[in-house]
Amino acid sequence: MTEINQAAPDRPTVHAYEALTPVVVLDALASVGLFGDGRMTALSSYENRVYQAHLESPVGEADLAGDVVVVKFYRPNRWTDAQITEEHAFAAELMAAEIPVVGPLTLNGSAIHHFGGFTFSVSPSRGGRRPELDNMEVLEWIGRFLARIHTVGCAKSFTHRPALNLQTFGLASGELLLSGGYLPLDMESRWRKAFEEATQVAQAVFESAGDISTLRLHGDCHPGNILWTPEGLPLAGPHFVDLDDARSGPAVQDLWMLVSGDRAQCTRQLGALVDGYEEFREFDRRELALIEPLRTLRLVHYSAWLAQRWHDPIFPINFPWFGSSDYWKGQVDMLEEQTEAMQDAPLIV
Repeated sequence: MTEINQAAPDRPTVHAYEALTPVVVLDALASVGLFGDGRMTALSSYENRVYQAHLESPVGEADLAGDVVVVKFYRPNRWTDAQITEEHAFAAELMAAEIPVVGPLTLNGSAIHHFGGFTFSVSPSRGGRRPELDNMEVLEWIGRFLARIHTVGCAKSFTHRPALNLQTFGLASGELLLSGGYLPLDMESRWRKAFEEATQVAQAVFESAGDISTLRLHGDCHPGNILWTPEGLPLAGPHFVDLDDARSGPAVQDLWMLVSGDRAQCTRQLGALVDGYEEFREFDRRELALIEPLRTLRLVHYSAWLAQRWHDPIFPINFPWFGSSDYWKGQVDMLEEQTEAMQDAPLIV
């Protein structure tokens, strides 16, 4: 098994998160007037460090669910304060429009805080389960709320947060992988060829789709970022969490990750999403042609994301196969499949 060059320059051997001990988490909470009772649970997140913390007593915030909060420590050197502030402002706009988005609390006059070299935010804790995406009524419900999110999203533009497009997600990711020594020698030329062919086809599809509008998006709207509360319970329906990847892009970016299966299944699921969506906002059918190119960009971006995070100790533990020849062979196969898929007729709903 050929591994990536872990000794390449500019990859630190000690990661900043190693200094984020439970004591630091509690002290950070105390710095904004919240005092944990010591009960903390690390929540699933590779990009950031996120903890559910129990407080000594309710702090009187109207949005808090009892005395439990979620504290999120942003990955150092990923977003600037200005970019994080835009994320928070977007969440605040959505909540003001009564859209079920879980955004950060304003504490001491701000939603963004600093402690011990870390940037963090505190949010109310919300429960829920993954949505049942084989239920068409659930998909229509989600589609309605996505349309409402996009209605707010198109009201203004991001100034500091990047766009999601061929350059930022595809070409830049490929350049990082090829120039950074991440590909084993026996797979580099094959991957480069597959990558270049895929991005050329993706560019042709984007160009043939015409002038597609872009807007502020959730950006990473996969099933894990939607909490579902069953009907009959308070706050029933979907709750959208984790706007960490909010970017500008085409509306379909927030829809395509919610469909899966064969072509017939995808058509039914996407049809339900669009049916719900169009109760509140028109959906441009030209964007359906962008689904496979966007899937291709995400595939390349995912590899670049793993590469950039490899010095974080949690990544080699959880992704031990990354960097092997078998991994990159699989990536070549998927890029070749995507090149074919992008040339097929798009879904019709």
